[in-house]
Amino acid sequence: MSQAKKVFGLMVALGVGLAASAFAFSQSNAVKDEISERIAPAGTLCMAGDDCAAAPVAAASSGPRSGEEVYNSSCNTCHGAGVAGAPKYGDPAAWADRIAKGMDTLHNHAINGFNAMPAKGLCTTCSDEEVMAAVDYIVENSQ
Repeated sequence: MSQAKKVFGLMVALGVGLAASAFAFSQSNAVKDEISERIAPAGTLCMAGDDCAAAPVAAASSGPRSGEEVYNSSCNTCHGAGVAGAPKYGDPAAWADRIAKGMDTLHNHAINGFNAMPAKGLCTTCSDEEVMAAVDYIVENSQ
């Protein structure tokens, strides 16, 4: 093989190698960009006293949520499936002894917690009145 063909072959191989490296590098950056987009923060935190002019404002509440709304958004997690011994919604036998203790006791247990049930069933956005409405809703549908 002549010296010119060897040099030409080497140059072609070098060119192909450089092109492949450039392609791989560009793909690597594209993957990094994709990952960065997926793990970017979903929002920002605005604390009282901070300049939050750019922060979106949450819609004002139109009043207390109904017992059914609170049950569906919070209580159903445990009372729908009977998690950790929670009496199931709509099961009269499971609720009979509890209902017999009176609504004041049921409201107190739901608000302050009782046995495996944490206070307000961990509904940190629920007012006492909303928790009581949820208890009333459950009892009405579990007798």
